[in-house]
Amino acid sequence: MSRLPTAVIAAVTLVVGFAVAQGTGVRWLGGVVLAAGLLWCAVRSAPAAGLVRTAAAGLVVLAAFVASHLAADALGPWPSVLLAALLAGAGVWFLVDRAVARRAVRATTHA
Repeated sequence: MSRLPTAVIAAVTLVVGFAVAQGTGVRWLGGVVLAAGLLWCAVRSAPAAGLVRTAAAGLVVLAAFVASHLAADALGPWPSVLLAALLAGAGVWFLVDRAVARRAVRATTHA
């Protein structure tokens, strides 16, 4: 696969969104970054992965976002965001990137 995996973009989106919210003190601005990143990932992956897998991946990222807020009391803000980014990236890889790569392999071996 010659392009950057969607999982990396999704994970980085969580980290950058938090950094923007933390750095500016404007929480909704971090939410805008998160929403823009999710939308970009969805538009990028939907044609190849399909709508169901793309929607599921979006839900995984949103669940990781919520979980980071819940875990922040126990772990601290940055560790919880980094853990959430790792989990979100893994979920997106499993649902989107792996599926697209498998489909590409099947297409080349059956061509």
